Amino acid sequence: MGKCIINNYDEFAALQGKVIGVSDYIQISQEQIDKFADATLDYQWIHTDPERAAKESPFKTTIAHGYLTTSMLTYLWFNVVDIRNVKMIVNYGIEKLRFQQPVKVNDKIRATVSLQDIKNLRGIAKVQVKIIVDIEGQRKPAYDALVTFLYHFE
Repeated sequence: MGKCIINNYDEFAALQGKVIGVSDYIQISQEQIDKFADATLDYQWIHTDPERAAKESPFKTTIAHGYLTTSMLTYLWFNVVDIRNVKMIVNYGIEKLRFQQPVKVNDKIRATVSLQDIKNLRGIAKVQVKIIVDIEGQRKPAYDALVTFLYHFE
């Protein structure tokens, strides 16, 4: 499935209440988890110690930081859409973020994105999308959230 191409506010608004698309899967590696730990100084063993996790964790392996998978939202969003004629994009906020299941090392995640709301704020599009991030082969999603972006169209 190709990306949804959006050229202007009106094309965006026509998608309100609809599923915009589903991203490709991306695998979360131990190297990625370790680099995130370095960046955030969060070295909790459930993320960074595969040997201990294999023995002591209820998941029997390391798991990705919840905030690592949350930080993937922008990547997953841009895997679904190609928004053109934009001067600037601002990450505006995340609401109702709810972690439902951990992402284990080497799991693959993807996002299903739908447009919840769009408003024209004096030429700036305030866009709120519902993003559900699921794990390949699992019934329960990793998390879901309402994510708001500001698009400054040309």
